[in-house]
Amino acid sequence: MIAEDGRVAVMPPNLDYERAVPGTEGAHYALSHIRRAKIGSSHNVMVYGATGAIGSAAVQLLKTLGAAVTAVCATPHVGLARTLGADRVIDYTVGDFTSDSPDYDVVFDAAGKSSFGRCKRLLKPGGIYMSTGPGPWYQNPILPLATPLLGGKKVVFAYPRLDQATVMHFAHLMETGQFTPVIDRQYPLDQIVDAYRYAETGQKIGNVVITVAASR
Repeated sequence: MIAEDGRVAVMPPNLDYERAVPGTEGAHYALSHIRRAKIGSSHNVMVYGATGAIGSAAVQLLKTLGAAVTAVCATPHVGLARTLGADRVIDYTVGDFTSDSPDYDVVFDAAGKSSFGRCKRLLKPGGIYMSTGPGPWYQNPILPLATPLLGGKKVVFAYPRLDQATVMHFAHLMETGQFTPVIDRQYPLDQIVDAYRYAETGQKIGNVVITVAASR
């Protein structure tokens, strides 16, 4: 049973179940961070891990806001990052992405694999570093308390929020074509162990979807 004000919205008529079901997974993490940093059309943003579930959503959501987006990903996924709407793409396998020009308002580590220490040189004065992971020694939830006191570049940590308004927001974005969840692979329910094993390789792009056959 789902409450009247629960995390539910009417599925857009132009979607099937497989395309609708990943619509709020990585995306609600991305949206929570974007809103926490108050990113808008005037901002220049780098998304590290731009083709994962969270990163691929972040690139698309940022473009709906009019932000300038630089995507960081591996060689096989450069084309996908461009398709998602990135203005620039950096292939981290052929060079150090942290050597890019230091003109970013926000660096969003959507993979949770970098750190403030590595990325802060990319930021403008007063710029923001965000990560979906806790960081080395669980520093990312702690640094937001310390870095603002220094009056310069700072860390912001967002706790993802998923409520009915968020679900309805994504339903609208998907119905209007402003956001399309990236699906890497689909597995039937009886292969869910294989799905977990693949996801745990850390090599997936976007989302892995489990399909459930209709009962007869």
